[in-house]
Amino acid sequence: MKPELRTLLHTLVLSLTLFASAASAGDGEVTLIHIGDLHGHLVPRPNMRDGDSDRGVMAGGLAYVYDQIKKIRARHPHNLLVNTGDTIQGSAEALYSRGKAMADVLNLFKIDAFTPGNWDYLYGPERFRELFAEVDGRKPMFNWKSLAANLYYSTLYEFPETPYAKQAGQRVVPPYMIKEINGVRIGIIGLTADRGPQAVSPRVMDGFYLTPGEEELAVAIPKLRNEEKVDLLVLISERGLGPNLELVNTYPGIDVVLSSDMHEETWKAIKSKSGTLLVEEGQDGTMVGEMTLTVKNGKLAKWDFKAHRITVENNQPDPMIAAKVAEIRKTFIKGDDFVPHVNPMNGYVLRTPIDTVIGYTKKALHRSNYSDAESMPAVVEGSSHDFLADAFRGACESDVGLIRGFRYGTHVAPGPIKLEDIYHYIPIGPQIACGLISGDDLHLMIENGAQGSLTDVVGFWGGGWMLAFSGITYDLDPYNQWGFRASNIRVNNEALDPERYYTVAGYWFVELPGKINRSTALDIKVLKDRFGGIVDATAVVAYYLQTLPDHTVDPKLNRIHLLRRLPPPIAGNREIQPLAGVPRPEYLLADDVPPRKKPQRTAQTAATGAP
Repeated sequence: MKPELRTLLHTLVLSLTLFASAASAGDGEVTLIHIGDLHGHLVPRPNMRDGDSDRGVMAGGLAYVYDQIKKIRARHPHNLLVNTGDTIQGSAEALYSRGKAMADVLNLFKIDAFTPGNWDYLYGPERFRELFAEVDGRKPMFNWKSLAANLYYSTLYEFPETPYAKQAGQRVVPPYMIKEINGVRIGIIGLTADRGPQAVSPRVMDGFYLTPGEEELAVAIPKLRNEEKVDLLVLISERGLGPNLELVNTYPGIDVVLSSDMHEETWKAIKSKSGTLLVEEGQDGTMVGEMTLTVKNGKLAKWDFKAHRITVENNQPDPMIAAKVAEIRKTFIKGDDFVPHVNPMNGYVLRTPIDTVIGYTKKALHRSNYSDAESMPAVVEGSSHDFLADAFRGACESDVGLIRGFRYGTHVAPGPIKLEDIYHYIPIGPQIACGLISGDDLHLMIENGAQGSLTDVVGFWGGGWMLAFSGITYDLDPYNQWGFRASNIRVNNEALDPERYYTVAGYWFVELPGKINRSTALDIKVLKDRFGGIVDATAVVAYYLQTLPDHTVDPKLNRIHLLRRLPPPIAGNREIQPLAGVPRPEYLLADDVPPRKKPQRTAQTAATGAP
């Protein structure tokens, strides 16, 4: 959006919201219960994040999540349960059922409102409509109210082949809802992600288009305040905590943002310059947020926020949800009820129970460390990605293995690796291909990945983190400008040659036959089974583990040497990805960036309640 238009809209929203009628004068107390970024996780997994006090404890699991929700509902009967996206992707059960497994469980939660995340578009537009949208009187599979002000059907001008010509330009789901609870009139605006899934075929968004949501907020805020006379205005957004913080400072008038996408853990609610409260609940169902809001004379007068860690120590599994989870999983795990499943993304047939142990690891596998971690902040590097890049490289016997820096994925403790762990890392149906990519293009990948993860222009973030490589090491200065952040790039201990073509292994999709990891490659060869059939990337990783001594992986870490530490948190919580990005060099003095050192637990971090 042009700066002058942004300024005009900002002024319009501010002026209109200041004149909200006193006729909307509700009094009462309402509790918002918040979950998000579940990523298909049905059962608990260990928390292996470095530095957490509950490291090694089993966390998450939908039966345990529901236990916490019941506790909150018992204390606060006047409540709203909100789920903020990235729900139907992230596990074998979610993948092979195209999201139905999550619907079967979450429909028991009695969720009030939902906004989709970028990964909720994974199975294509028609499946999205089946799951989330009411179409011609047909109810969606999920029984909640889906909201997205910035999700539209493509127009014929934008996409002449759209299958939804009759709906061209219309919204796919409603932009907002209004609900009255305990004498309080609440407006809830939904914003979905401003991008579709980035690591898969772009065809999954055919017929849909997304906007950043700024124009929609500029219209919705005064409409709900002045025309609909709401007492509380809540934004449920899968734009991510950093972009959401920018949005509410630009468009004031929102009381609370329930955020998802970045997987940040807000143990302490963030208060923006505009007065808006923002929270985000991590990932995989390992946190539930509880925000109690007191309204007097139509205005927010008092609030209290608690973040609850969901673990097998803090919670008991709800019997109803546990039974439903077991019913869903029985066809996927060992036993008489196991059946083969067909991968809807590539046709691969799953013939192995997902609870089968396929190997072992000497190191914890995850990508979740905070930005102030002494070793490997998640935005830069993670052991899980190092391991997967090694597997692809080993399968192709190539110079380089690579994988996109996705945020989702499970944690695996040192010890057994199960097939379902790999599906949590690779739940999107890619195949693996080997091909040729120039050194110059590899360098460009590194720089583009750093720019899309670290720039202080948060609107330019690419939706993921820095790429992971096997066979490549380099130094990284996050404060340098694009094109100069990476130095000393080495391929198998030799300096990167920009004019040389290297053999590379990575994701391949049939809709993008000339690309590996969505980058142009030459002489591509897709890995097949011994009969010439389709091999899913998960099977490639399982095979790689079988080739190792004792079937045990011990990935070499710290392939990226961070020359200067990432900037400190801006709002009282430890951050995974710096919420304001990394400042550009023209505004930074060298003395402002101290050398990296071991982070200390301070009074401020202790006050947040973070583990």
